Amino acid sequence: MAWKTALWYWNTQSGPGTMTPHNAMVNMVNGAGFGETIRSINGTLECNGGNPNQVQSRINNYQRFVQVLGTTPGDKLSC
Repeated sequence: MAWKTALWYWNTQSGPGTMTPHNAMVNMVNGAGFGETIRSINGTLECNGGNPNQVQSRINNYQRFVQVLGTTPGDKLSC
């Protein structure tokens, strides 16, 4: 049930962001990126100075995964 809920949110809900996390990652031509996923999921709890250490931790982990996968992280990593 938790995975289904997470996938539902990822694909259909924008939360406090401007688009769904899925759209932020797959449509990078719209100027979004990983940072918009943080905003869509956690909003002001982490973005706009809410918790900069947590945001940086998420960015660091994302960059590690991207490196393992042999691709590039794109722009706009932070919210």
